[in-house]
Amino acid sequence: MKPSASIRPAGNFLRTAARTFVLGMSLFATSGFAAEAMPGMARAARPELGSSAVFAPDGNLLVAAKQGEHVVIYRSADEGKTWSALSVVNAQPEAISADGENRPKIAVAADGGLLVSWTHPFPKPNTGSVRFARASDGINFSQPLTVHQDTAIITHRFESMLTLPDNRVILAWIDKRDLELAKVAKTAYRGAAIYAALSTDGGRSFQPEYKLADYSCECCRVTSAIDRDGAPVFMWRHVYAPNERDHAMTRLNPDGTAENVQRATFDRWKVDGCPHHGPSLVVDDKGVRHAVWFNQKDGEGRVFYGRLASGAEIKLTGQRTVGGPRAAHADMATAGDQLLIAWKEFDGERTQLRAMLSGDGGNSFTDFALATTEGASDQPRVIRRKDKLFTFWRTEKEGFRLFPTP
Repeated sequence: MKPSASIRPAGNFLRTAARTFVLGMSLFATSGFAAEAMPGMARAARPELGSSAVFAPDGNLLVAAKQGEHVVIYRSADEGKTWSALSVVNAQPEAISADGENRPKIAVAADGGLLVSWTHPFPKPNTGSVRFARASDGINFSQPLTVHQDTAIITHRFESMLTLPDNRVILAWIDKRDLELAKVAKTAYRGAAIYAALSTDGGRSFQPEYKLADYSCECCRVTSAIDRDGAPVFMWRHVYAPNERDHAMTRLNPDGTAENVQRATFDRWKVDGCPHHGPSLVVDDKGVRHAVWFNQKDGEGRVFYGRLASGAEIKLTGQRTVGGPRAAHADMATAGDQLLIAWKEFDGERTQLRAMLSGDGGNSFTDFALATTEGASDQPRVIRRKDKLFTFWRTEKEGFRLFPTP
């Protein structure tokens, strides 16, 4: 299947104060992807390809990506066939994380403002702050702000951004302030915590952050969705005593506080370390929650799909494997009766981009191939425009590509 779009991101000639500049050749910084406390999970330096994509209300495709010490926005009015000049999010340069689990995020507020978040890493390993900027006109961004008031040189990373129809914006991230307090008190503490900050004005300002849950995994992405009644829902990899790395979920009240924390997956993977492999969660038009995640079950690491029925305890139904034994980093989205899951899978020589489509609420799927690459690649993103679903994939050799659902 041929993609409908392909582009190589712009080069390293970015002017610090410029708002737009011309597309050119691709040149990226490199970074190591350390897996915290995970034996055998050290990763070699590779291109920082972590990007996010969204369709704006006017149909334009928008991509947030890193160029040097800037987050930039690519725009296409024709599904990526051609691209306009870039917008610079942060005029002042700063370090930016851009790996697959901790990439820049992009969203559109209910009032039409363009929102971008990212992690600013500190020189100390595995530390950083969550940064945010808004462009009311979609082009000219406000001065970035740090969404949390805590200024300690610790982990504030792996943020998830959720926009709501009433113009609220919620960012949730992995935070280690409670772990640091436990170290001082010499008490036990598993993993990290999930913190959040709420904006009631479309991202123009944020209220003080607050804790959603203790004992999250240290470096797997957080995911979010809007539940059938409009409540925000967040899901993350959790550390259940003594060391089971399954997933947890919480719904938020109107004031942003968590209702309760419920266990969402039950594979009981026992491992003393973080696998750098977060989940994806969507709620379809009928109010059914769908999730994909990576866990080890019965001694085999696999990507799984399942439906998460709400109640006093979450009931997991329809669990099934996704792809082959090397499937990884799945993402998903829903539109109408369609549910699309996309993932990467290494065949020993090349990385394949594959997908599976359901038209009956996840009861059955059709599996198909989308593309391959011989170089490094980002995680795929499944995005929606009205009633159509697309898979967005960035690779080192081919650049940005957009695949419509067949």
